[in-house]
Amino acid sequence: MLKSISSSVIFKEHPEVEKELLGGEFWEDGYFARTVGEKVTAEVIRNYIKYHREQEKSLKQVELF
Repeated sequence: MLKSISSSVIFKEHPEVEKELLGGEFWEDGYFARTVGEKVTAEVIRNYIKYHREQEKSLKQVELF
Protein backbone atom coordinates (compact mmCIF):
# COMPACT_ATOMS: atom_id res chain seq x y z
CA MET A 1 0.00 0.00 0.00
CA LEU A 2 2.86 2.37 0.84
CA LYS A 3 4.35 1.99 -2.65
CA SER A 4 1.00 2.42 -4.39
CA ILE A 5 -0.09 5.48 -2.44
CA SER A 6 3.29 7.22 -2.47
CA SER A 7 3.81 6.72 -6.22
CA SER A 8 0.29 8.04 -6.93
CA VAL A 9 1.01 11.16 -4.89
CA ILE A 10 4.40 11.69 -6.56
CA PHE A 11 2.93 11.26 -10.07
CA LYS A 12 0.06 13.62 -9.24
CA GLU A 13 2.34 16.33 -7.81
CA HIS A 14 5.13 15.80 -10.38
CA PRO A 15 3.68 14.45 -13.66
CA GLU A 16 7.03 14.89 -15.37
CA VAL A 17 8.43 12.04 -13.26
CA GLU A 18 6.05 9.48 -14.76
CA LYS A 19 7.04 10.52 -18.28
CA GLU A 20 10.71 9.84 -17.49
CA LEU A 21 10.08 6.32 -16.17
CA LEU A 22 9.92 3.40 -18.56
CA GLY A 23 6.46 1.91 -18.16
CA GLY A 24 5.59 4.32 -15.35
CA GLU A 25 7.05 2.03 -12.67
CA PHE A 26 8.27 4.08 -9.71
CA TRP A 27 9.11 1.28 -7.27
CA GLU A 28 10.91 -2.03 -7.73
CA ASP A 29 8.78 -5.15 -7.32
CA GLY A 30 9.06 -6.98 -4.03
CA TYR A 31 9.71 -6.01 -0.47
CA PHE A 32 12.11 -6.69 2.37
CA ALA A 33 10.82 -7.45 5.85
CA ARG A 34 12.85 -8.58 8.80
CA THR A 35 12.85 -8.17 12.54
CA VAL A 36 15.12 -5.54 14.03
CA GLY A 37 18.41 -6.86 15.31
CA GLU A 38 22.15 -6.90 14.93
CA LYS A 39 22.09 -9.06 11.82
CA VAL A 40 20.24 -6.54 9.63
CA THR A 41 23.06 -4.47 8.21
CA ALA A 42 23.45 -2.19 5.26
CA GLU A 43 25.30 -5.04 3.54
CA VAL A 44 22.34 -7.41 3.99
CA ILE A 45 20.02 -4.86 2.41
CA ARG A 46 22.47 -4.14 -0.46
CA ASN A 47 22.74 -7.87 -1.22
CA TYR A 48 18.95 -8.20 -1.21
CA ILE A 49 18.55 -5.35 -3.68
CA LYS A 50 21.38 -6.60 -5.90
CA TYR A 51 19.92 -10.11 -5.99
CA HIS A 52 16.46 -8.91 -6.97
CA ARG A 53 17.76 -6.56 -9.65
CA GLU A 54 19.71 -9.43 -11.19
CA GLN A 55 16.65 -11.69 -11.04
CA GLU A 56 14.55 -9.03 -12.75
CA LYS A 57 17.09 -8.68 -15.58
CA SER A 58 17.12 -12.43 -16.15
CA LEU A 59 13.35 -12.56 -16.71
CA LYS A 60 12.35 -12.46 -20.36
CA GLN A 61 9.55 -10.15 -21.46
CA VAL A 62 7.00 -11.94 -23.59
CA GLU A 63 6.31 -10.10 -26.83
CA LEU A 64 2.66 -10.07 -27.87
CA PHE A 65 3.16 -8.70 -31.37
